[in-house]
Amino acid sequence: MKTENKNAAAGRFSAFGKGISQIGTTFVEGDWKTRLSYLIFGFGPLARGQIVKGLAYLASEIAFILYMVFFGADYLSKITTLGTVETAKKGRVTVYGDNSFLILLFGLLTIILIGIVILIWYLNIQENRKEELLLRSGKKLPSNRKVLGSLLDTNFDKTLLAVPTLGIFVFTVLPILFMICVAFTNYDKNHQSPSNLFTWVGLENFGKLFAFGKEGFGSTFLTVLLWTLVWAFFATFLNYFLGMGVAILINKKGIRFKKLWRTILVLTIAVPQFVSLLYIYKMFANDGLVNGYLLKWGWITSPINFWTDPTLARITIIVVNVWIGIPYMMLIATGLLMNIPEELYESARIDGASPFQMFWSITLPYMLFVTGPFLLTQFTGNLNNFNVIYLLTKGQPQSMRLTDHAGQTDLLVTWLYKMTVTDTNYKMAAVIGIMVFLVTAVVSLIVYNMLPSVKDEGGFQ
Repeated sequence: MKTENKNAAAGRFSAFGKGISQIGTTFVEGDWKTRLSYLIFGFGPLARGQIVKGLAYLASEIAFILYMVFFGADYLSKITTLGTVETAKKGRVTVYGDNSFLILLFGLLTIILIGIVILIWYLNIQENRKEELLLRSGKKLPSNRKVLGSLLDTNFDKTLLAVPTLGIFVFTVLPILFMICVAFTNYDKNHQSPSNLFTWVGLENFGKLFAFGKEGFGSTFLTVLLWTLVWAFFATFLNYFLGMGVAILINKKGIRFKKLWRTILVLTIAVPQFVSLLYIYKMFANDGLVNGYLLKWGWITSPINFWTDPTLARITIIVVNVWIGIPYMMLIATGLLMNIPEELYESARIDGASPFQMFWSITLPYMLFVTGPFLLTQFTGNLNNFNVIYLLTKGQPQSMRLTDHAGQTDLLVTWLYKMTVTDTNYKMAAVIGIMVFLVTAVVSLIVYNMLPSVKDEGGFQ
């Protein structure tokens, strides 16, 4: 595996070096049309009659130049400072200055567009080289009609993916890059554009996150991170094994009314989660049904603090999540258990294997092999499980440091939400967002490499 990765990396590096060297080779060996295309995108294809391709390259260059002249260059020139002129009032007139938010957003967009244009420039050079080689070999260039037709034929994949790719860039990639940049600024409630500018502060926010003391978030971050990992572990594996256990129990020979038990469990999925979670919150409140009946029966003398005691709150959340998650896993496991060859169990019984041995040696390995990717997805999802935590407790009870806005049951993702909405501390929210990504990515990669379906792909084939 490691050798393959090294070879792949070496191959990519070699291809990149070859591509760079071809730029110079194409210029030296190319004709005047190709050389002029280095300055005027698409000139070579246009001169050779490739109108569609030539106009596409030329239009991209013209659009980029117009964008830079009338819009992009101004924002790009201010991105190092994020603005210096603040909005001020002169008498009754408001004189608007720079807007750090827009400067960062459009400055970042401009940098990305510059990279895209460089790529288009390179593709333009490659197109010229391809056309020249075709002509030198005595072949004809494809007609403009054929080029357009290829967009619905051989190149239909590019046509089909054009809009989704643009959407991913605008609504996913750009916001993520913007959030990363915000982590290196002092953007918070005291630095709101356009009245108060914010600026770059380097790694200062990361230092605060890991610093212990009055101004640092270190102790809170470690507490929330530890609880996030503990929660994800129990929320994933308790649901997994208990759901599998319920499925095995229902599928067992001799169990009557199997369809009824499955239907009852599926009904919990049919109820909207926010309704059931809010109801459970009220049910376990100090004046809720659970405490009410326990007091009535004389089992307790005072209400149990399910939501105000940190330890009880965490345990209650995990138990409630088990009730929510078991039906999903039960449905998945039911279908998979039916596909395990019965001959394996018959052979094991003949050899004198106990039910536990058959589960450990046959059922569990098969389930882990097939559901490994699902298990990883569930674990990753639980690291960022906003609904269960926020609808049940909103992160309460509150921690001792009220300035951190982190409760005892907050996950990193709910803490990030509070930082953004409650405290408008965008800089620290961005830092926490980066930490969420790093934690999720590292844990996912570690777990992924431990999956049986990855370590032994042919194990059950």
